[in-house]
Amino acid sequence: MKKILLSWSGGKDSAWALYRLRQAGEFEVGGLLTTVNERFRRVAIHGFREELLDRQAEKAGLPLWKVDLPFPCSNEQYEARMAVVCERAVKEGFAGVAFGDLFLEEIRAYRVARLAGTGLEPLFPVWGTPTDRLAEEMMAAGLRARLTCIDPKKIPAELAGREWDRALLQELPEGVDPCGENGEFHTFCWAGPMFAGEIRMEAGERVERDGFIYAELVERN
Repeated sequence: MKKILLSWSGGKDSAWALYRLRQAGEFEVGGLLTTVNERFRRVAIHGFREELLDRQAEKAGLPLWKVDLPFPCSNEQYEARMAVVCERAVKEGFAGVAFGDLFLEEIRAYRVARLAGTGLEPLFPVWGTPTDRLAEEMMAAGLRARLTCIDPKKIPAELAGREWDRALLQELPEGVDPCGENGEFHTFCWAGPMFAGEIRMEAGERVERDGFIYAELVERN
């Protein structure tokens, strides 16, 4: 069975990609590949603390491959650091990298182009499922997540920190993707069939940074 890395944002889509990969049984997921803001020790874009990322890896039973990114980070810096990771993965016997992308063709094309010639195959285990159906599939299976980062130009700021559930989907403005694939929101997955148990946490204060609203997530004992 080929060993692969899974690009891990900590959100619902990458979590669901892990579940689907394990269910399919074609590949062995050997690690979670995550970019971390090296200054603030938070997961890039999604904005939650590194400690919560560590807890996700524990619950998934997988090692973390953390890629520290400078702040601010240029595209050239990002690509240079990811190239180092790709070299390491090939040396350690990995055959591919899986991504939780849903339908954005330009993102998929970028990933395919960056992996070309590395010896790593790009995989997209959740690609192409209509997102309304995908959201229902995730929720029915017990996946639980909270909104950690939202774009207030697309959805109301007060939704930051809210549980991603059927009630929230009913409140989203018309045209907003139920999975937030157009950048409307990002999430932190805290429970689901890909984890051995729940990560007990709650939403704290909201802060605005660089035009986005972030909800602090605090782990509970």
